[in-house]
Amino acid sequence: MRRRLAEKFARGVFGLSLVTLVGVAAVLATGVASSGGTPMVVYKDPNCGCCTRWAEQLDEQGFDTDVRAVGDMASIKQEAGVPGRLSSCHTAKVEGYFIEGHVPASDIRRLLEERPRNIAGLTAPGMPLGSPGMEVPGRKPQSYTVYAIDREGKAHPFASH
Repeated sequence: MRRRLAEKFARGVFGLSLVTLVGVAAVLATGVASSGGTPMVVYKDPNCGCCTRWAEQLDEQGFDTDVRAVGDMASIKQEAGVPGRLSSCHTAKVEGYFIEGHVPASDIRRLLEERPRNIAGLTAPGMPLGSPGMEVPGRKPQSYTVYAIDREGKAHPFASH
C-alpha cells in the first residue's frame, strides 16, 4: 500500500513538474513573459549603435522595446507621419504614437499619460549630443527641443532639454 502511494506521489510530482515546464516554455515562446513594461517597436538602420543604446535605456526605464533592423527607414518614417525636416535616425511606435529620434523616456511617459488626440507623435530632430543614447564622455551635452507633431504635420514645442 505504501509503495503504491509513493509511486502515485512520484508520478504526480513528475507530471506537475512537466506541466509547469511546458507552461513556462509556452509563455516564453509567445513572448508573454516580457519585462511587463510598455511595449514599443523601434525601427532602426542595421548599422546604427546609438539607436540600440536609446532602446536599452528605455528598457531600463520601464519600456519593453522590440528593436527591428530595417533597410528602408524612409518608408517607416513616411508611414508614421514624421516630417522629413524633423527626422532622426530611428522611429518607434508606442500606443498609436510615433517617437522619432532620441526622445527621453520622461517625455514619452508624459505623452502616454496625457494622450492628446491631435498629436501623431514626438520628435527630437537630428542626433543631439547628450540626448539619451547620444552621450559622449567628456563632451558637453547640447540643448535641444522635443516637438509634438500634430495630425497635419505641424510641430509644436513639447519639452526642452
